[in-house]
Amino acid sequence: MLYLNNKLVTEKKALISVFDHGFLYGDGIYETLRAYKGAVFMIDEHIERLFRSASMIGLVLPKGHDGIKEAVYQTMKANGHKEAYVRITISRGPGPLGLDPALCPQPTFVIISKEFMDYPRSYYQKGVNIAIVNTRRNYKKALDPKIKSLNFLNNILAKRESIDRGAYEAIMLNHNGHVAEGTISNIFFVKDNILCTPATGVGILDGITRRIILDAARELGIKVKEGRFRPEDLYNADEVFISNTTMEVMPVSGVDDKKTPLKFTITRQLHKAYRKKVAEYIKG
Repeated sequence: MLYLNNKLVTEKKALISVFDHGFLYGDGIYETLRAYKGAVFMIDEHIERLFRSASMIGLVLPKGHDGIKEAVYQTMKANGHKEAYVRITISRGPGPLGLDPALCPQPTFVIISKEFMDYPRSYYQKGVNIAIVNTRRNYKKALDPKIKSLNFLNNILAKRESIDRGAYEAIMLNHNGHVAEGTISNIFFVKDNILCTPATGVGILDGITRRIILDAARELGIKVKEGRFRPEDLYNADEVFISNTTMEVMPVSGVDDKKTPLKFTITRQLHKAYRKKVAEYIKG
């Protein structure tokens, strides 16, 4: 079952107009969430960010905060999901051809809940390979990365490059050649026991998982540095990992053709701390 506008429908009946501006122009926003034991982790923070994205593109959401939250749990319950991947998608809605947002009087509101299929254990034991690709991250003054937009072509082009190079994830640089972020992840590295990650000013999404990791590092007494870094910093790092809502903290075994040390000491400390946050959230 899916949630479409104001009701639950089967997948076959979850039909959207070909004139929907999300389909025609990528005009819309989304959030991806993960549920553990029936509790959607950091759901309030995700919904708040959804409202931020909506505000930044001038989109009036069809439901309030509590209404969206209720719809998420209603969708999970209808599917019998406890461990779930949840995606909220809101497009500008159907309307005549043209770029004017005023052409669409009513947005399209969709919630998808799927049973969460965990990543292979080997990814966390041995790490994954990443590639620094030629596709640059969108310039933040052209498309602000704070908007979780349906327009994903920039990321798709980067992903194609990583696939061609046999890498699990693509890491994009910004227009100045600084390390930005992955197609679906934030990037971290450790050098001399300092946890480093690109600053939001580089032009990245301020990931909710990213924020939790930085807070956990400070609580563990690990020094944190948010700044501007070059590819060489990743090549010379002691540890590298990527993160997002579903993968949590995933170690990296190689950047381009260079292998990273397989200690993953701080990486695993932070993943353990992250899972502790999840456990506390569920309990609460």
